[in-house]
Amino acid sequence: MRIAIFYELPAQVNFDFVESFNRLLIYIDLENALSPSANIFFATVVVYVQALIFNRVINNHNLLAKPSFLPGLMFITGTSLFMPFMILSPAMICNFLLIWIIDKFLKLSKSANSITTVFDIGMIIGIGTLIYFPFMAMLLMIFLALMLFRSFNWREWVAGLIGFITIFFFLAVFYYWKDNLSSFYQIWKPLVNKFPSVFKINYNDYLVLIPVAVIIILASLQLRENFFRSFISTRKGFQLLFFMFIVAGASFYLKPQFRISHFLLCVPPGAVLLAYYFSNAKKRWFYETLFLLFALSVQYFLFV
Repeated sequence: MRIAIFYELPAQVNFDFVESFNRLLIYIDLENALSPSANIFFATVVVYVQALIFNRVINNHNLLAKPSFLPGLMFITGTSLFMPFMILSPAMICNFLLIWIIDKFLKLSKSANSITTVFDIGMIIGIGTLIYFPFMAMLLMIFLALMLFRSFNWREWVAGLIGFITIFFFLAVFYYWKDNLSSFYQIWKPLVNKFPSVFKINYNDYLVLIPVAVIIILASLQLRENFFRSFISTRKGFQLLFFMFIVAGASFYLKPQFRISHFLLCVPPGAVLLAYYFSNAKKRWFYETLFLLFALSVQYFLFV
């Protein structure tokens, strides 16, 4: 899936490990530390490890008809859609945290008291925000998950916010200690950005999404057909992942400079839906041909 980028290696690849406002706290100069080939190699290893972890999480929660490697396969295929997906980026690193909170969200209905779990999720989102600011949008998922999986308990709703604030409280103390508190206030400037009304889009670059859209439509129809025959936890799990897909995609406006690598955050929830279709499809010749066309179209649009 990564033949195309190894075939035409970019001359230079920059990797911003953390947001600029964290350079006072964590200074790791990785922007030019790795050669393009090394960057792409390590990105491939990261994606492969993420796919294995993601596959285990989805199978452990029985979201599909039976355990398989389909979630991992769809994850790797999804992270190969565009060239920017194949290099190290903060969004790629945050996918580790996103998979982690997916696991914790799906455990909410199985615990009698989830205050600790929600607090942990808030802290994880806070850490992810230090790496990649738009990850903060996942705070919305805490409230959506609690509405789906739990009866109302104000302590649980507050626990997530406290967990998130805890991370930035210690960051503020550090900035105050360094007599640079004014820089801490600059962190929140993207929150007042106006939602962009004009986008410069080259539609030819996104034709590869047509097979993805077809599979998602088929998966949605399949899910609708089996929706009320599924376990309640499975239904709520797919609703959670659907909202996560929307939130992850819409959060791009929190970053002043638009980068397509941001949409790596959409891959984990989207991969589950793709895997659901191939797990439940009946006509083998059709779904195998569909996946073959999907993989070939990815390669074709990467080369052209």
